[in-house]
Amino acid sequence: MRQSDIVAEVSNDKQTLTALVEQDNRVVYFYIFAREDLRDRFPKMRACWVRNLVPAPLHDDNEAMEHGISPMLAAQYCRNLEGEAPLDPSQIQILWNESDDGAALWYQGLLLAVIPGWSLYIDHSVCYSAGCIKENPLTFPLGSASTNTQCELAEKTRLFWRDWQNEFSNPWPKIQRSLLESYEDRYGPSVKYYLINQGSWPPMAISQHEDDENYYFFTVGMSIRPMPQIDIIFNDDADKHRRIELAFSVGKEYVSEEHAVQMASALSGYAQVPWTTLSWLGEGHTLMSPMAPLGFEGHVISSALCGPADKMRLPKVYGDRVNQFWVSPVFDSELAFSQARPNGGIELVAALIENGVGYVFAPRGAVV
Repeated sequence: MRQSDIVAEVSNDKQTLTALVEQDNRVVYFYIFAREDLRDRFPKMRACWVRNLVPAPLHDDNEAMEHGISPMLAAQYCRNLEGEAPLDPSQIQILWNESDDGAALWYQGLLLAVIPGWSLYIDHSVCYSAGCIKENPLTFPLGSASTNTQCELAEKTRLFWRDWQNEFSNPWPKIQRSLLESYEDRYGPSVKYYLINQGSWPPMAISQHEDDENYYFFTVGMSIRPMPQIDIIFNDDADKHRRIELAFSVGKEYVSEEHAVQMASALSGYAQVPWTTLSWLGEGHTLMSPMAPLGFEGHVISSALCGPADKMRLPKVYGDRVNQFWVSPVFDSELAFSQARPNGGIELVAALIENGVGYVFAPRGAVV
């Protein structure tokens, strides 16, 4: 048996994961593995059998596994019993999903395999292969878009990237306009607009608004990309949680505009957090930032700090609800409180509200 060759290798957008295709003279596999500094959280390489290149064995390929090499798929699970041709590297395309934690393998325009993003967060590998016809220890059947959601989602992802690469169908102008219109309808015209994506995809910005009393800052474009982990945590309710935009406000009586802009710059870093850490942000989550006001250590994010009368409904993005979370500075003792209890963040938000803290930042004392 000759040594296996890596015939395709592509990192995801934030360089947190790498997908590769490997083949020898017997079999082809599709893999995803985490960057070295993330392997404490994601130690397992996710492996997906793609195709046998020689006739399928009658039984499970235990001998290969005993020798630490990739096993072939047994005949009873194979669509093609005689084996298929090796993959031509020039015909391979790996597409990462929108949440940047799963990928699909395309070959000559056909979908061969899918490793879903949510499989990163469970203790066993789950993957889907077009060459498989029956569930087995190595893979699940991929089927078709009408029989398997993963197949349907992979096709939607391909169309998603095609739209973003086409200047005529690019969704950004429409998404940008609808978000800005929502902010302006509630908080007046955008007076300044700061790009925060540093020239990379997806486009993101912070829009600054103000009235007689407060400065307001809103992210624009964070909701383009669904957050990781949401599908496995919220299941059927994932569409209510996977997309967010962040906001920050501070009273004019306490700070200059320059200082307000500096404080709001924390939004720029937070807008990348779900994808740089393969995590998610939701009600009561806390984050540390050097951009927090003097004496504060970070922020809690919350929609509850904004009362019903002040809540703003943002336009849907890709059919999903977009949640707006206000970023509120917190003391070190409050961070410690939130992190030491199972629902500490939610309890912290409740304590803030009980002590009259709202979504507009003003100097205050610690509540815990």
